[in-house]
Amino acid sequence: MSKTIVITGTSRGIGFELVKLFAAEGNRVFALSRNEKPVNELHLENVTSFSCDLNDSLSISKVISEIQKQINSVDILINNAGQFLKQNFKDTNMDFVRSVYETNVFSVFDLTHQLLPLLHQSSHVVTISSMGGVQGSMKFPGLAAYSSSKAAVITLTELLAEEFKENGPSFNVLALGAVQTEMLEEAFPGLQAPNSALEMARYIKDFSENGNRFYNGKLLQVSSSTP
Repeated sequence: MSKTIVITGTSRGIGFELVKLFAAEGNRVFALSRNEKPVNELHLENVTSFSCDLNDSLSISKVISEIQKQINSVDILINNAGQFLKQNFKDTNMDFVRSVYETNVFSVFDLTHQLLPLLHQSSHVVTISSMGGVQGSMKFPGLAAYSSSKAAVITLTELLAEEFKENGPSFNVLALGAVQTEMLEEAFPGLQAPNSALEMARYIKDFSENGNRFYNGKLLQVSSSTP
């Protein structure tokens, strides 16, 4: 049975691969990204791509209004969009830090909140975090803003799962290790990750479809290497 999926951060990497995987099985996909062109160029009939600034609450509202015109409910929300920042703490630029939190934390709050009317008891909200945000994991200099923002959505997931545990939806968070994406190249130039964006997208797709049968409010560490 086909599902209705909302995915953020779909212009490249894991998000882009997720769109293709879900669409290939006939699911209805709504792809949100600042740059909708890559998904549009796929010319997939069951995919609608929106240009959406996730840091702008009004932009999110307009997109959700358009989604509501087409469907009555959402089965899966994947909060995949992320912004990376590497800067030494002594050189902190607070404008950059705020921008990272806007994308990595506040947009997850905002989009999930605004999408609630379309989520039902069996819906599954999956947020993509990072191993850098996991307490006790290896940390790297220069990633104070990025990794702490990824830690924030781990706790947010736990709290939302508790708040909605009686009537759903379910909330889980995946802390990813190294994946061969543009973001990894920015963070660690020359590092070869053990998993491609497509391989990780396959895992996330399967988890988003089935994980809420076994988990709610849980952090799963998806990593076979450091970082």
